[in-house]
Amino acid sequence: MMYIRAEAVLSSQIEGTQASLDDVLRAEANLANPDAPGDVQEVINYVKAMDYGLRRQEELPVSLRLIREIHGILMNGVRGSQRDPGEFRRSQNWIGPVGSTLQTARFVPPPVPEMLVALDNLERFIYEEGSRTPPLVKIGLIHAQFETIHPFLDGNGRLGRLLITLLMCHYGLLDAPLLYLSHFFKLNRSEYYDRLQAIRERGDWEGWLRFFLEGVRSVATESAQKTRDVLDLREQDRLRIGQELGRRTANALTLHEHLLRQPFVNVRRVQSLTGLSYSNANALVGELVRTGVLQPANEHARDRLFVYQRYLDIFRLERDETAKTSTDESTFSG
Repeated sequence: MMYIRAEAVLSSQIEGTQASLDDVLRAEANLANPDAPGDVQEVINYVKAMDYGLRRQEELPVSLRLIREIHGILMNGVRGSQRDPGEFRRSQNWIGPVGSTLQTARFVPPPVPEMLVALDNLERFIYEEGSRTPPLVKIGLIHAQFETIHPFLDGNGRLGRLLITLLMCHYGLLDAPLLYLSHFFKLNRSEYYDRLQAIRERGDWEGWLRFFLEGVRSVATESAQKTRDVLDLREQDRLRIGQELGRRTANALTLHEHLLRQPFVNVRRVQSLTGLSYSNANALVGELVRTGVLQPANEHARDRLFVYQRYLDIFRLERDETAKTSTDESTFSG
């Protein structure tokens, strides 16, 4: 789902990755751009971890066990993969600028014994019955507490933001992961970190919750508009295909449904999807280019690539904000 991919890109960019939504989609389709950043796999792992968590919730609700399982997928084969993926830390870590020490760190999470107690308390809070705390407020509290506990040697930020979506589904606030709160966090990145730090230094939970709930309001409004835009575009293009493609309409509609899941294709992928010969698949792509549904993505390459650009543009965020942003803080351990 495009919403999950957008969340994955943005959450990872907060941590300094450079991969864009285009890079991720092309890599997933095995149509990777040779000039793409080397951290695309980190974002793909995020998507896999989110998908796994959503499926696994049907038999294992959000719990410490599920959190460990998701972390193992998130960190598999990428930066930090040597730092005990899927295992809670067994040593002290700290957060601060590159080169900081335990003594100069901006924040030092709880030592391991206290961390384990805090995690048990957090799990109990997730399952607390009869609570009068509204679910959105509860999710805001859980996210802040998870980031403060910082239970892994790496990947805490991404996993903590992933948990927001899982918990919204867990508490029945969402039937599908249609919100990507990391957009708000990225646009307000400094305040995001400052609000979390203000809890640790001054106990300013109210300031954090106001910020968090404003983020939910903002991205909910944005996601509702995007959903309307997607539905409008889908119907417009289906109508256009039906009016202009004649005997190719059935195969064109099959391809169009695929493009809503994966907006990058080449002729061989179209051939595989439709069962057409290469020449007929090529002709179908040409017709969709002529009608404006598809656009060439690399006109001068040997293996031509095409993209459902108007659909992809709905999910572009300030022209994809491809993070030329680097994180100014890191997690260290000793």
